[in-house]
Amino acid sequence: MTSSTQREPAFLGVPHLSLRGLVIGALGSAVLTASSMYVALRMSALPWPTIFVAVLSMALLKLLGRTTLNEINMTQTAMSAGAMVAGGLAFTLPGLWITQTWPLYDAASGQTPLQWAAPLFLPVLLITTGGMVLGTLLTWALRPRFVERDALPYPIGAAAAETLRVGDQGGRKGLLLFVSMGLAAVFAALRDRFALLPAGGFLTIPALYARNVFVGIWASPMAAGIGYIIGPLYTGVWFLGAVAGYILLVPGGVALGWFADAAAAVAFKNTAGIGLMVGTGFGILLSFVLTFVKGRLSRTRAASAPRDASRAGAPGRITIRKGLLPVLSVALAYVLSVAAGLSPLVSLLLMAGVFVATAMSATITGQTGINPMEIFGIIVLLAIRLFLQVDTTGAFFIAAAVAVACGYAGDLLNDYKAGHVLGTDPRAQLISQLVGGVVGCLVAAVSLFAILYRFGGVGEGTGLTAAQAFAVTSMVEGVGDPLVFGVAAGLGALLYVLKVPVMTLGIGLYLPFEISAAVVLGGLIRFVLDRVRKGSSVNGSVVASGLLGGEGIAGVLLALFGMATGT
Repeated sequence: MTSSTQREPAFLGVPHLSLRGLVIGALGSAVLTASSMYVALRMSALPWPTIFVAVLSMALLKLLGRTTLNEINMTQTAMSAGAMVAGGLAFTLPGLWITQTWPLYDAASGQTPLQWAAPLFLPVLLITTGGMVLGTLLTWALRPRFVERDALPYPIGAAAAETLRVGDQGGRKGLLLFVSMGLAAVFAALRDRFALLPAGGFLTIPALYARNVFVGIWASPMAAGIGYIIGPLYTGVWFLGAVAGYILLVPGGVALGWFADAAAAVAFKNTAGIGLMVGTGFGILLSFVLTFVKGRLSRTRAASAPRDASRAGAPGRITIRKGLLPVLSVALAYVLSVAAGLSPLVSLLLMAGVFVATAMSATITGQTGINPMEIFGIIVLLAIRLFLQVDTTGAFFIAAAVAVACGYAGDLLNDYKAGHVLGTDPRAQLISQLVGGVVGCLVAAVSLFAILYRFGGVGEGTGLTAAQAFAVTSMVEGVGDPLVFGVAAGLGALLYVLKVPVMTLGIGLYLPFEISAAVVLGGLIRFVLDRVRKGSSVNGSVVASGLLGGEGIAGVLLALFGMATGT
């Protein structure tokens, strides 16, 4: 990419930091945040944007000329910042509309869309920014231990480093990314704005619908892209859940008299799917606790062994200056959470909860690449409710702040892992993540309201599945039959401990069959290509990332246009 003598940038005196990288990273963060909000609300899934940001950063900086791996890595860090902010909001705050705590836009009220959103926007922005600040600067304190001393794998970050090392000779990956983004965006516009493709994007089979077999396939490049990225195993389990729900349980249960009608069967199916997803989160935490206990026992047994004096100053010890940043972040986040409407005492407990949750998120992400951010939000919320009464709005704000902080911790530690492999100065990554995060918070809040306006709500019949938000709502207000939910949650935790990918099984059970069919199509394409053409998965992932980003960006732009014009 560059010669070994290429001079590294040092904007503001920080090695590897560049002004153009910050600008490109901030713009990229805005694009990726908007796309991620759309994807998370519509698909109830948000794959790590590793390949997307790595290739996009590389392509843009190489186009400008005279770049280095470290500058690209710094830019990539800023670009990815907003994706997990969007995920944290999308997986929690729609519950405020699900529970009807906050009103949906109603044209009959005489308000414009902007007047509807205005009084709700600032609290959302404040609580989001508080979570982002906590996630960024608490992670700065955790980085020396998890990335340097313990050397956790952080598989997503390691993959990003490898993507950059391999490079993009001839600009082929960049071309694939931009072309696939453009095609997906045009497809989405033709489908959703000009109605030249099936209305709503669904290709259903009326004859089967009449027999309570609600199947079809969604015409969506985004869904196929997600399926390709997560691979045939997880999409296969995802589709198995869809088959169990829509081909076996609903029509079979009605025919056998288990349910009074199809609506009752669908309610049972949805409750079970949400229970499996929540149970998976608790299974992840159970595995974490078991691993932690085993590690403590191992260290206790090794404590009596002679200590290597050369390790006394091993990386991982936080200096006073590094320790000051988390203190300042907690103070700022506390002020923001109180300004958002939480009581001072609830905000104080939230700060303590986030500190524990980010450490757990950092460990789980580092070991597995999985980050159940909304589950951490649920756990902290339930813990706070043991001591204090929290109203519905406050409950969802707590869950959102924790989810954003934990999502951010996972994303940033993956970036730190990539930077550690490539030798990037972590201070440059910290600054770039903060710049991208500030942009991400603003864009995520705007996108949330724009998408809700366009689709007119969340849940069945709206086009926004938001499965994780329904899972959080079930812990705040209760959803469906408690017995069904409890059994499913227990089963989900058990199956996860037994290494079954039960989260995707629950998603398949909950989401419309048409979405699952489109996702499994992407997984099948990945399965075939991996066997027909070895080494095709990297370019395939680039194309899949472009499909994901292109449709997501188009969806948000259409939503913003509709909100601004009232159409």
